[in-house]
Amino acid sequence: MRVAALLLTPCVVAFLLPSFSQAARQGQDLRCGACRALVDEMEWAISQIDPKKMIQTGSFRINPDGSQSVREVPLARSEGNLLELMESVCEKMEDYGERTDSNTNRKSYIRIKSRNGEAMDLSEATLDSRVIASLKFACETIVEQHEDEIIEFFSHETENVKDRLCSKRTDLCDHALTMHHDEL
Repeated sequence: MRVAALLLTPCVVAFLLPSFSQAARQGQDLRCGACRALVDEMEWAISQIDPKKMIQTGSFRINPDGSQSVREVPLARSEGNLLELMESVCEKMEDYGERTDSNTNRKSYIRIKSRNGEAMDLSEATLDSRVIASLKFACETIVEQHEDEIIEFFSHETENVKDRLCSKRTDLCDHALTMHHDEL
């Protein structure tokens, strides 16, 4: 009996190991896709705010010399506005669908609803409520766990936020160098 169990154990491990690694890869694809979609949605929301609108931040106390430590920053990139955007950004995950790369079998997430009403090519997208729910949950988790990093990156105009935030800072996308980089 023990011999049979010893002979069977490597077969079970060999059978289950690929499914564990595939599940881990799908989880990483989901977290990476949620991060990249979050960045897209934050950048778009920031771009919709008039860049000329400013807000005063800092201390409104009067210093001993009679001055105040107040500075003006663009409303779009103020911490208060970014926190407000982060509260609702994950609702936008309902506008995304799943796409599977035929060469690598990796999943990515693409916008399936146009922001301006134009028709979109949805031939590569899979629409599934479970995927949307998972993407939304992953987004909410990222916002909760990486709030400070998100505010840091979006409070200033930064180049290539997707790679810098999702790959380098949070390690949510370790395969980003081989991913297609779309332009907004």
